[in-house]
Amino acid sequence: MSESENLLNKLLEQKPELTKTDVEELIKQKKEKIGAGYLTDQGAIFLIASDFGISLSEPQKIEMKLKDLYAGAKEISLETRVLNMSPAKQFSRKDGSPFFLRTMTVYDNNSTASVKLWDEKANIPGIEKIKPGDLVKIIKAYVKSDLNGEPTINIGSNSNLEAVDIESDIPNIDNITKDVSELKDGEKNLVISGTIDGMISSMEFTNSRGQPGKALRMRVKGKDGNSMRVVLWGQDESTIPNMISQEAKIRLLGVKVRSGNQGMEIHGNESTIIEIEGGKEAEPVIARILSMSTGENEKKLILGVDKNKNFFNINDLSNSTNVFNEGDVIELMPSKAYGSSITLDSNSFVRKLEDDNSILTLSKLRTKISDVKVGENCCIEAIVLKIPERREVQTKSGESIALSEMFVEDDTNQIWVKGWRNQARLIEKCEIGEIISITGLNAKAGLEGRIELFLTPFSKITKKN
Repeated sequence: MSESENLLNKLLEQKPELTKTDVEELIKQKKEKIGAGYLTDQGAIFLIASDFGISLSEPQKIEMKLKDLYAGAKEISLETRVLNMSPAKQFSRKDGSPFFLRTMTVYDNNSTASVKLWDEKANIPGIEKIKPGDLVKIIKAYVKSDLNGEPTINIGSNSNLEAVDIESDIPNIDNITKDVSELKDGEKNLVISGTIDGMISSMEFTNSRGQPGKALRMRVKGKDGNSMRVVLWGQDESTIPNMISQEAKIRLLGVKVRSGNQGMEIHGNESTIIEIEGGKEAEPVIARILSMSTGENEKKLILGVDKNKNFFNINDLSNSTNVFNEGDVIELMPSKAYGSSITLDSNSFVRKLEDDNSILTLSKLRTKISDVKVGENCCIEAIVLKIPERREVQTKSGESIALSEMFVEDDTNQIWVKGWRNQARLIEKCEIGEIISITGLNAKAGLEGRIELFLTPFSKITKKN
């Protein structure tokens, strides 16, 4: 017998003039009045009993599944697996007294839920040893609604969390992991896998409340070859290895999918767990400089390529490449290497080498427009067919972002070239009829299946005489 059936029978025992059909109709009315998604049958029965002045006492421990959770439930017990967990944080109450809070996400066979551990329960002995996929027992917890109306499990002074080592039919982490190609808009509390596609970068910003924030950004590619943008809010480079090879495997535990300006995006937070192949000692990189430009912080941004035609985005924080020129072959020992993204600082080493014919020059690397493929980086030479156009795109947060685009062609085909934010300025400097060389473009699928080229911070447009 389910818990809702058990409660319904208790109500009928104390209110014999009601029939089961009467109560089912009252449940329907309650749920319609409160609104879909905010009230379960169990919760509705509690409200109906209250209307009749009846108290439905719950058993000391209610064993239930995550899908049966409802706001107001007390002293519940659940057996679940851990999906992810955040560090314990200290906050202050209105009276100034401190308290600790740790959040975690748990899952069972068909549902997920958020868990909050309060005060001393945020630092239960041994909690730091609990890993994703571990089976845990939540004992005598209570349930409240979060800001989105979702039921959240709370573990307070009279509750407990215990790791258990028993057989369970709840699947392990590997069995709930989805490839990036399988994701759908609106999914949440996911474990996703794929490969690193291109560079990894961090950013700092000020949020709407005037507080400083940070985020880690990357692209992750699925088995179908398509990649999705990833933003992990509240995380930075300290959470990933210093050395990550190109197309390294990655798994993210505790993310959601939402629509962004350029299609679906994967979003995580400080509780998201990142598993990346990496951490090996730094290895020297030998590359030819294809282009050099200056970033916002007046530091050198270099696009390089190695003998295997792998492109590298080199961010020179130490200005150690000022003595080099485009076309030079250099050897560098980076302090950080995230896939195709390389950072040079005071701890890095770089020197010029003799020319190496095994590393192609820019003229031999250029891609004909008809040969451009989605997901690849490329360099093209083309003529501008239309005057570049600029427009402002409004994001969901209300931010206005510049987008410029121009239509170009070579002797094989035509294509749109687009640039967001600072890259929009590069396009605006081009004029109709000009022959231009563009390095460091990323090919993406556009509307109606057509391919479009996008500038990156490491792109450079050179006008040909």
